[in-house]
Amino acid sequence: MAKWDFDGPILEIDKLSISFFTRLREIPAVMDFSVTVQPGEAVGLVGESGCGKSTVALGVMQDLGKNGRIVGGSIKFKGRDLSAMSEEELRDIRGSEIAMIYQEPMASLNPAMKIGKQLMEVPMIHQGLSSTDAYERALQVVTDVKLPDPKRILNSFPHQLSGGQQQRIVIAMALMSEPALLILDEPTTALDVTVEAAIVELVKDLGRKYGTSMLFISHNLGLVLETCDRICVMYSGEAVERGSIGDVFDEMQHPYTQALFRSIPLPGADKNSRPLVAIPGNFPLPHERPTGCNFGPRCDYFEAGRCDQGDIMMEPVPGNDRHHTRCLRFREIDWSAPVELAETKQKGEIGQVVLKMDKLKKYYEVAANAIFGGGDKKVVKANETLSFEARESETLAIVGESGCGKSTFAKVLMGLETATEGQILLDNRNIEQVPIEKRDTKTVSDIQMVFQNPFDTLNPSMTVGRQIIRALEIFGIGNSESERRTRMLELLDLVKLPRAFADRMPRQLSGGQKQRVGIARAFAGGARIVVADEPVSALDVSVQAAVTDLLMEIQRNEKTTLLFISHDLSIVRYLSDRVMVMYLGHVVELGTTDQVFAPPYHPYTEALLSAVPIADTSVEKKHIVLEGDIPSAMNPPSGCPFQTRCRWKSEVPGNLCETEVPPIRMLAGEHQIKCHLSDEKLGRMEPVIKVAAE
Repeated sequence: MAKWDFDGPILEIDKLSISFFTRLREIPAVMDFSVTVQPGEAVGLVGESGCGKSTVALGVMQDLGKNGRIVGGSIKFKGRDLSAMSEEELRDIRGSEIAMIYQEPMASLNPAMKIGKQLMEVPMIHQGLSSTDAYERALQVVTDVKLPDPKRILNSFPHQLSGGQQQRIVIAMALMSEPALLILDEPTTALDVTVEAAIVELVKDLGRKYGTSMLFISHNLGLVLETCDRICVMYSGEAVERGSIGDVFDEMQHPYTQALFRSIPLPGADKNSRPLVAIPGNFPLPHERPTGCNFGPRCDYFEAGRCDQGDIMMEPVPGNDRHHTRCLRFREIDWSAPVELAETKQKGEIGQVVLKMDKLKKYYEVAANAIFGGGDKKVVKANETLSFEARESETLAIVGESGCGKSTFAKVLMGLETATEGQILLDNRNIEQVPIEKRDTKTVSDIQMVFQNPFDTLNPSMTVGRQIIRALEIFGIGNSESERRTRMLELLDLVKLPRAFADRMPRQLSGGQKQRVGIARAFAGGARIVVADEPVSALDVSVQAAVTDLLMEIQRNEKTTLLFISHDLSIVRYLSDRVMVMYLGHVVELGTTDQVFAPPYHPYTEALLSAVPIADTSVEKKHIVLEGDIPSAMNPPSGCPFQTRCRWKSEVPGNLCETEVPPIRMLAGEHQIKCHLSDEKLGRMEPVIKVAAE
């Protein structure tokens, strides 16, 4: 049978159940799961970590390892049952007819082999192409995935490419044999939002060009809205709702889908007047699932004696296109009822300036030949003349892509690095040249940090309580062990963790719980400034809402100044009072949240806003995809740092953008922009995001 001669569904998963077997028990990972992918269709599979999304993908690849087994149902690819195929048949199909793109591009690339050779292997093995033909094909595909200078790329090793370029190579590799089905497992999680937008655009274009069907696994509902035709929502091993994007987004018929949407910051959410609603309780472990509906214990509409009995099956939703839900009460629930606000929060009064940065610069000197130490010295300009103020009870968000200098500035503030030039004033005291080991206890406890990955910041061999007590000892809080223990328990109350967790080890906690311990430790010394470096990006959306809410509540009570480093503009819009946009070490825009999210923008802010996926069908977005990667801070472009990627450059007369760094311009109400565009041109900018009238 020729590759494309098939007119039924490309992939048909029917009542699939997958279990993993340990010495103690069988752990059911996926139960009664059905989904169909038609030719040329993109289906999004969404849900929280641990819901079984990746297990489904590994089931399709027939790659469940030694202790994973399909214990019920079937997976058919073009009408043929995959579990009935021999190893040889599977080997032929994998990579040529079904290809998979993983979350971490470097896991799929051989670090010791040039890109060209890795790409050429695919058609040489699967299609028997000669090396000349395979090279031509590789060149074509690398051009298709919009990589600059394809010949140089084919001659490079993986470590010589950026993360976004590596991910494009992995996509190119998957497309080398024109597969009928492409499985994408969180392919953009590790990438910047602008790179993500370009990759998503690329995947859509290539899907159209090659007619490939796609199974797109993600926890980002906005991304699924932009890339897929249909969606399947998973919870705790089961599909709970599936249908077309329009039906599920606009007429959701399952309480879990509704709860997911209420916990993400869509336009219109506001930390004070319209706070996010976190999903109560925790995700059940596979061997501790409740009887009846898995979502029952966390559901607003739970009815005892009915929702906790027997197996609950998928039912069709009348009037919609192949829309199904696993909810007994979906006909009785008023889905359009407005969310009941728990309470409108009082905005904290913004106080005095606590922190002031003035013309801060941080340069690093590196040897031009870093491995052998020879040659000239080169300078990495990580931060260029940063100036801003942060006030008591204020949330200042710092946004920008990787490599823009956000984390460098945080390191200088924390005392992990010292400044090259300029000053940092904490309560009018200069701290920019005082490394952390020379800072007094008060300064150290005043400025604390919450990190991106809660797993890396806790000591795995020390109980949670002991780690918080250790912080209290360092900050000199409490006169005795019993006083410190009492304070530690109060800190657990503060971050809404049960006091019993004091005796738990970090491995016994979920990601969101670990992040709460990190927050408790940061506030142990009564921190006045907390630098939160992407504190929720490693967490599920429902947990994100709870952790964000917690940070806000602590801020209201403790009058903390929060410096929130993030690339997720939806969360920034929701919780920040002011926003600072950074690009290649420069502050290109600084203003209140309303100023930064409405035109006039800096051209880079405009592109950032356009890149953020929004999970709302009523939002219209102007489409701007940034070409090229961020230049290196070791070799920045002349003139304006953004000029190599700016779509407005032609609007500026002469070659001003290429020769001069723009001055900082003050617009209305202390809104500042670093750009050569005239006031008249800035005034003509249109909004990137428009919400259609109800």
